[in-house]
Amino acid sequence: MAFKKLLQFAISAVSIKAVFAHQIPLGDTIEQPETWLSKYGPQIDQPFSGPLSFSHMTYSRCLEDESAQFDIAVLGMPFDTGTSYRPGARFGPYAIRSGSRRQREARGYSLAWGNNPYEQGSKIIDCGDVPIIPFDNVLAMDQMEVAYSTLLNRPIASSQSVWANGAQLAKDGRERPRIVSLGGDHTIVLPILRALNKVYGPVSVIHFDAHLDTWNGYPGTVTEQSRVTHGTFFYVANEEGLVSNSSIHAGIRCKLVGLGDIENDESVGFHFITSDDIDDHGVPAIIKRIRERVGDTPVYLSLDIDVIDPGLAPATGTPEAGGWTSREVKRIIRGLAGLNFVGADIVEVAPVYDHAEITGTAAADLVHDFLSMFMSQSPPTPHALPGSWLRDEL
Repeated sequence: MAFKKLLQFAISAVSIKAVFAHQIPLGDTIEQPETWLSKYGPQIDQPFSGPLSFSHMTYSRCLEDESAQFDIAVLGMPFDTGTSYRPGARFGPYAIRSGSRRQREARGYSLAWGNNPYEQGSKIIDCGDVPIIPFDNVLAMDQMEVAYSTLLNRPIASSQSVWANGAQLAKDGRERPRIVSLGGDHTIVLPILRALNKVYGPVSVIHFDAHLDTWNGYPGTVTEQSRVTHGTFFYVANEEGLVSNSSIHAGIRCKLVGLGDIENDESVGFHFITSDDIDDHGVPAIIKRIRERVGDTPVYLSLDIDVIDPGLAPATGTPEAGGWTSREVKRIIRGLAGLNFVGADIVEVAPVYDHAEITGTAAADLVHDFLSMFMSQSPPTPHALPGSWLRDEL
């Protein structure tokens, strides 16, 4: 009797399961979650997030990717074994890119320049860093020269000319890309000038710095390579015929052995503007002097961050008190637009000595100025103040 009831129960359970198995659900039993893209849109990088490239721009390893095209390249040169005092500028490219995180292509318009350099028809990308060996300066010099030449000899990305006189300045009549280099100590300029010389011949240098960098060597120099440092590279460049006798320093205020240093500096091809000249003559006179000096020659701009007072840019290897403000330097750079710039760099940012990234931020902003400078055919016109100034009557 018990077995019969148990068998009936099992048959009933199987029948019920079969009925439910053939029932049609009234609706979807599992709701598909909404995707990020459909709900929030593209996965944008915040100023404080994402891969580190200059101003969040397109990043490419251009030295190995021969298909990478650009009209202007940002290139890091993390080299600092030519320093005479405090090292650390090998981390400069990282610090400058980090300081650029609040900048981006879509928000690049500057009231001072009246343009957005990323919207002027030129393709600008970050080409990464040169993998420079830190153990052999002879090898490092060659690596930097080969890297710069590699990018300099690429065809421009644009189908039409992107900068006035570019083709006319080149020996072979072919327009080249332009490169903004992120140092690195100032020694990187020697291999850069060697690479530029192959394309343009000797160039005029506009050199923003607290120091002359034209000394012929430091005590203890006993080998040819030991002559090449961040304070002697212009002397060597002059020996090699890389710089024109129409170059100029701006912001000089270092201590000297004596007037013999000035005589040597002139023999290398430089005139100079001191940091105090801005008080005695003003920004417009400094701009005028620089423009007159270099004229219509091919021009390379090299900016050592120590041209700015260390109270505003402390992260550098050889700080000197009494420098220009970042605003003064930016105003002078705007006044140089329209010259025949073949390239530019910013060097000697050593972030280990920084505070709250103020030096890296200043350097990144100056790089943005370089890009606008490349894009401009003349200095921007100062905009008029709205309304009128009222004078209090006593």
